[in-house]
Amino acid sequence: MFATYLIGLREGLEATLVVSILVAFLVKSQRRDRLPQVWAGVGLAVALSVLFGWLIEYTSTTLLARSEDRELFEAITSVAAVVFVTWMIFWMRRAARSIAGELRGKLTEAMAVGSLAVAGMAFLAVVREGLETALIFYSAAQGAAGDSGPLLALIGGIATAVVLGFLLYRSALRINLSKFFTWTGALLILVAAGILKYGVHDFQEAGVLPGLNDLAFDITTTLDPSTWYAALLAGMFNVTPAPTVLETIAWIGYAVPVLLLFLRPTRRKPAPAVPPADTATDAAPAGGESDTATKDEAASTPQRA
Repeated sequence: MFATYLIGLREGLEATLVVSILVAFLVKSQRRDRLPQVWAGVGLAVALSVLFGWLIEYTSTTLLARSEDRELFEAITSVAAVVFVTWMIFWMRRAARSIAGELRGKLTEAMAVGSLAVAGMAFLAVVREGLETALIFYSAAQGAAGDSGPLLALIGGIATAVVLGFLLYRSALRINLSKFFTWTGALLILVAAGILKYGVHDFQEAGVLPGLNDLAFDITTTLDPSTWYAALLAGMFNVTPAPTVLETIAWIGYAVPVLLLFLRPTRRKPAPAVPPADTATDAAPAGGESDTATKDEAASTPQRA
């Protein structure tokens, strides 16, 4: 449940920030008449995401009759979810400073075209997060069939994200979004490692990969699966007391290098040398790189958009 709550919180906050940037831009530019089109695009994106999640579940439980086919389908969706998670966290890390400016630019272009373009732009800005959420949630919640807990946790995470986004928009709350996305990104990498491990196990059960009975280790006597902490590790990071060799290789082979790449300090480009300025330039407010950086940083938070 905590894993799916984290997924809902992270993906929900990204989508909420996108929406709040669009809304703030329209309000600031006195174009409230375009708000209905934005909300229409957002609503369509949410509806399509829910439909996509239902379609995945329906395919797995109804359309695929053979257990081997279901295992193969779940394995493929797990790998796809890991790819999306990895791309998403690194993209957000790279684009956080410029996303607000890009969204405002695209929205300005869409308003010049018409209402459908505005709704389409809002739809495209949100639907990616929704489809990712549906796919990642399905992969993370595998093995919890008939249990409504993961779904409720996902909804709770999304609801929390909406509240946080609204408070940020109203400037009633200030949080360090950079640290937030760094910590949640690191946790999601561990969740993705568990999803990949689960996918490898499904490939083995489907007969695609060998070694289903080749255990890397067995610490069942030490890590009793019936205990709460074993259930927490299994549910959050898919850490099990008796994994196969390939599962262990997949978990470590993904988690260690991706975490190191994600957590390494980013190198900032050095500011270009400023040529000698004349008196008029010197009298101007301190602009240049520092001012631009401040504007870019402010653009990454909706309350300053």
